[in-house]
Amino acid sequence: MAGPTTAKRSALGRSDGPNGAGGKGRPSREGALPGRFRRPGPRFLLIAIGALLLAAGVLWLLYGSSWLRAEHVETTGTEVLTPAQVEAVARVPIGAPLVSVDTDAVEARLRRALPRIDSVEVERSWPHGIELVVTERKPVLLLEKGAKFVEVDAEGVRFATVAEAPKGVPLLRLEVDGSPSLKRFGPDRLVAEAVRVRGGLPAEVAADLKSVKVVSYDYISLELSGNRTVVWGSSEGGEAKARALEALMKAAPKAAYFDVSAPSAPAASGS
Repeated sequence: MAGPTTAKRSALGRSDGPNGAGGKGRPSREGALPGRFRRPGPRFLLIAIGALLLAAGVLWLLYGSSWLRAEHVETTGTEVLTPAQVEAVARVPIGAPLVSVDTDAVEARLRRALPRIDSVEVERSWPHGIELVVTERKPVLLLEKGAKFVEVDAEGVRFATVAEAPKGVPLLRLEVDGSPSLKRFGPDRLVAEAVRVRGGLPAEVAADLKSVKVVSYDYISLELSGNRTVVWGSSEGGEAKARALEALMKAAPKAAYFDVSAPSAPAASGS
């Protein structure tokens, strides 16, 4: 016969509700498992629908409407080239959605077809325009090619052939036929060395420069106005040679021949 203690234990072990040990009823709200999916409320659905409608509206505005279309092209920065030349090569798709214009492709076409262009920025000008901001190469030396001239920029790039020599641009005379330097360095390297010498000249000397003559890598000379000649040597040590030349010209202003190929022992002669 069970005693009071046993009865008490049995009573404690029984379930008093549908979720007890002996039942399989639904859990109460307080006992719900954390993270269980809940149906989104009407406010969340309204926000989601609004976001989708907004995104669809933006896409339609950019691609489907007639408001943001490429209608005109504006070109700035040209000097020798004309805006019409640049725009003909750019081939901007007039009438296309402005956002769809491939600006990288436009830039690539311009740089490939017009070597005179050093750099170009292709920018969208909302709501209807494309801007082409062009920077042209500038010649610092000219190579004679028959009756024409090949323009060479400050990086040694030969970028254009013209019928008339631009005013104030010195000639580059490559007289390297038979020189070991031609085989060892090649014409492009020798042109680059001449450009390097040209770029390191004092301003007053550069203003009087008529031509740069390259006989070999180690023998570059300058022809200045007034029948003056400067033996420069190689392009190395340009700063020291420039200082030596300035000092010589002050010390012997009537000299016709200057040699700064060894800047620690410069020489001047003639008058």
